[in-house]
Amino acid sequence: MRFAPQQTRTYLVTAVTAQRRSLFQVAATAELLELTILDYRSQGRFLLHAFVIMPDHFHALLTPAPDVSLEKAMQFIKGGFSFRMKSKLDVWMRSFNESQIMTKDKFMNCVLYIEQNPVRRGLVSTPEAYPFSSAARGPLDPMPLHMQG
Repeated sequence: MRFAPQQTRTYLVTAVTAQRRSLFQVAATAELLELTILDYRSQGRFLLHAFVIMPDHFHALLTPAPDVSLEKAMQFIKGGFSFRMKSKLDVWMRSFNESQIMTKDKFMNCVLYIEQNPVRRGLVSTPEAYPFSSAARGPLDPMPLHMQG
């Protein structure tokens, strides 16, 4: 199967919990999702540029690996988390939202949007104070090269 060139496949994705349950306000559950995301990143399934895990959803800015579709990358995250959590209830809403990011400005705005999410929600006063976010954990994968020009 052939996909578009990796450099044109950077996306802002959002996935929401089933019934918008606040699963991730429990630190252990948020940590499990973060670990799941970082595990698949370390396996080379996608580049992870930014993320935040909110009480009832997560946002991520990611670039799937050349041989991984966006749908498959999200299946790794959502399915991998559900499997690890061993929940009897549905964990996620069936679909996810995506927006393709093609420019440096959009990329930078997405990072800000993601990392400011807990501040906008009134959960913390600075992005770095929110533990389940790329703002707190430091740099992840850099902006794709084609956007840096």
